[in-house]
Amino acid sequence: MTDTIDELGPVDWIVVEFPGSTFNGSIAPEITSLVDRGLVKILDLLILKKDADGALEIAELSDVDDGELGELRAFETELATLLSEDDVISAAEAIEPGSSAALLVWENLWAAPFGASVRHAGGQLVASGRIPVQALAAAIEADDSAAHTGEGA
Repeated sequence: MTDTIDELGPVDWIVVEFPGSTFNGSIAPEITSLVDRGLVKILDLLILKKDADGALEIAELSDVDDGELGELRAFETELATLLSEDDVISAAEAIEPGSSAALLVWENLWAAPFGASVRHAGGQLVASGRIPVQALAAAIEADDSAAHTGEGA
């Protein structure tokens, strides 16, 4: 195994949906901040659009107008195509008809040294997961509600 592979961090992906055609690249400053701070490396970024009938349009950054991308255009030269067309179509199933979305794939650079340390110690990742923010918010709201009503005490 090469040093480069040994130092890879976990890779994640998300699909962020915007109602209608409201995607305009306004998420770019935060993505840029994460990259600039060395926390993540953007590996792939696609713009997805579903018309009202559910027909899917997949666009690489080079296919999208600057007005829609904002600062995201800066990542165009650094991207690798990691996802197959089937992967993208599968991920796009979550998008509602009449919506647009960004499909983002990134490497968690902050976790790479920890992962390398685990591998060097003979360990391996055997389980992983993610709790959606909406689920956390619902759990906190339920706890607050129970505390106010005296339930669960």
